[in-house]
Amino acid sequence: MAHVVPVWIDVEGDLLVLNTAEGRVWPANARRDPRVTLTIQNMQNPYEFLSIRGRIVEDTHEGADAHIDRMAKKCLGEDTYPYRQPDEQRVIMRVEPDNVFHFAPAAE
Repeated sequence: MAHVVPVWIDVEGDLLVLNTAEGRVWPANARRDPRVTLTIQNMQNPYEFLSIRGRIVEDTHEGADAHIDRMAKKCLGEDTYPYRQPDEQRVIMRVEPDNVFHFAPAAE
């Protein structure tokens, strides 16, 4: 069964970088089956999207706290991630894309 969650996506070279926290369902699912599909919607045109299928090739805690703070700056304009919970352990999962599909309907 598919598990769908919104996530921020970062890029490092050819890898997509996801950041989450231990104890959440989706990292447990990804460890059980490392195949993922990421769908990125164009916020100005909801009918245009990019779909990326790939595999998680790295799962690490190293650098995860600093990375979520960088993502908070990029996505929220905040210097630190404002939703961090006490005793939360952040996780970085890097995804190697296997297939990329872009859909953009023709203008009418």
